[in-house]
Amino acid sequence: MSASMDKEEVLEQARANNVKFIKLWFTDILGYLKSFAITVGELELSMAEGQGFDGSSIQGFARIDESDMVAMPDPTTFAILPWRPQEGGAVARMFCDILRPDGSPYDCDPRYVLKRNLERAAKLGYTFYVGPELEYFYFETSDPDPQVLDRGGYFDVTPRDEAVDLRRETVLILEKMGIAVEYSHHEVAPSQHEIDLRYTNALRMADAAMTYRLIVKEVALRHGVYATFMPKPLLTENGSGMHTHQSLFKGEDNAFFDRDDPMHLSAVARKYIAGLLRHAPEITLVTNQWVNSYKRLVPGYEAPAYLSWALRNRSDLIRVPTYKPGRANATRVEYRSPDPACNPYLAFAVMLAAGLEGIENEYECPLPCERNVYEMSSEEREALGIGSLPPDLFSAISVAEESELLKKTLGEEMHNKLIENKKIEWDRYRVQVTDWELNQYLPVL
Repeated sequence: MSASMDKEEVLEQARANNVKFIKLWFTDILGYLKSFAITVGELELSMAEGQGFDGSSIQGFARIDESDMVAMPDPTTFAILPWRPQEGGAVARMFCDILRPDGSPYDCDPRYVLKRNLERAAKLGYTFYVGPELEYFYFETSDPDPQVLDRGGYFDVTPRDEAVDLRRETVLILEKMGIAVEYSHHEVAPSQHEIDLRYTNALRMADAAMTYRLIVKEVALRHGVYATFMPKPLLTENGSGMHTHQSLFKGEDNAFFDRDDPMHLSAVARKYIAGLLRHAPEITLVTNQWVNSYKRLVPGYEAPAYLSWALRNRSDLIRVPTYKPGRANATRVEYRSPDPACNPYLAFAVMLAAGLEGIENEYECPLPCERNVYEMSSEEREALGIGSLPPDLFSAISVAEESELLKKTLGEEMHNKLIENKKIEWDRYRVQVTDWELNQYLPVL
């Protein structure tokens, strides 16, 4: 996968690798990967004119009376799928931009939403880089009663090495597809794992994150186990996060770095942090979009619940990793609330938009909080001006529905469709009678 590959190079790569089928990938508003395949004989015409499809059947896409959509392959995303059979012809994939029949961008295409916000940053002279840490679990099956593969903890080398081999195979496939990996390891909870992708520009990373999620599941399936990015599958264990490291560059220089600042943070970085903190409640519906997401965002499980930042403390919403001499370009902020079941295109877009609001409007950054926020009383947090994230999906919907930032970032149509969809999810959830309620109330009421 080359960031500069053009149409002719794609055709040459297809011939050289005996490609017979190309899967055209795109993402709906909820972050589900969608695909349909074309033969190699259609590839050249598809890159010139796109491929038409019925958008009314895709979640959050066109209404029935405006169903015709066009998937336009992006040549820079061409890559062979290594896990597909090569005998008789290889299979490749290309991410697509979704267009209207007249060739104009479709406003509810998540990839376009991210592109539009990246253009906003570019007009200010910035390139937006991200490095997400996507955590996930391996279970024996997808049954509602999940059985872990190991009892390991953070960085553990477990006697049962099945998961180690699964991670190894996943990393090798990612690298074959041109997706750079920094490292992989066992996470805190039993059977929980993490593979960290090397930071790159946000659009390329969103494509990589979608690919990563599919590969993790594909490799697990091939070995007879189940991988899930569900935020909180185990009651008494940590949930899975997508801590997102982010920075703005101007040319080759990291705009977040200031050699003379005691924390090595520039004024731009502080304003960016201030923007994230101020708008965090509004964007949480995007970074944590499921009912289950809020079972993770509770004190005691290494997930943030309060609006604070610090240089090292991992209980805060935003952490600034310690500066290492000579590593100015590694200066970044880590936003810790997103989970790996989000739509990465929209999540990167809203985080960027919140940060840019801070820069453009010159928000004042509060002082870092080096105490453990969870150990403070509510009165102490209030005195320090530390607010909280929405405690559940309903609260997140309520804040997001009124958010002018979210309307501007997503666009009115995308914003409306997201709110509508999430209200339906909440209504379906709140009428459920859970096992906990039956166990708690049935014997005594």
